[in-house]
Amino acid sequence: MIHQPEAIAETVTGIPNGKLGMWVFLASEVMLFGGFISSYVVLRTGSSFFPIPAKELLGIPLATLNTFVLITSSVTMVLALDAIQKANQKGLIRNLAITILLGFCFLAIKSYEYPHKWHEGITISSNLFGSFYFTLTGLHGLHVIGGIAFNIYILVNAIKGCYTQDHYERVEYAGLYWHFVDLVWIILFPIFYLL
Repeated sequence: MIHQPEAIAETVTGIPNGKLGMWVFLASEVMLFGGFISSYVVLRTGSSFFPIPAKELLGIPLATLNTFVLITSSVTMVLALDAIQKANQKGLIRNLAITILLGFCFLAIKSYEYPHKWHEGITISSNLFGSFYFTLTGLHGLHVIGGIAFNIYILVNAIKGCYTQDHYERVEYAGLYWHFVDLVWIILFPIFYLL
């Protein structure tokens, strides 16, 4: 038996409450990451005492792989939403599972990368670069974990048949969050690894 969610309540703007709530939450997250990222950019470009590790210590190939992993996970998230909009439950479940797997892959690569940074002397207390690097990538990692948990919740409900061609809003909200997490990494990747 397919669970039919209640009618979606809309705000006075005509945007459903859930979507508006997600956009407001993401706006607060933009301010959080924006404050850290802009502080990093200002200090890095404006301070002659800002130490920048040698490129070979940064692990650019692994970071590039992680960027590819997250971009691919955004594609599978789009495919999951597209599948349920076309009443394709199997496609929804398959693409959500791949998105979750790619999220775990991203975290596994970061967990491999962190100890190597420590071994090279890049730690949270070694200098400003290390402090910003571990704070921002760690904060991003926590958001990836949150996105994985949200997507697991969506996947469990998808397996139960809770989403239909007409009621897929939570899948869309999970997608908005996941794309935000990916966008943050697309900003962090060049400022830490390439510039």
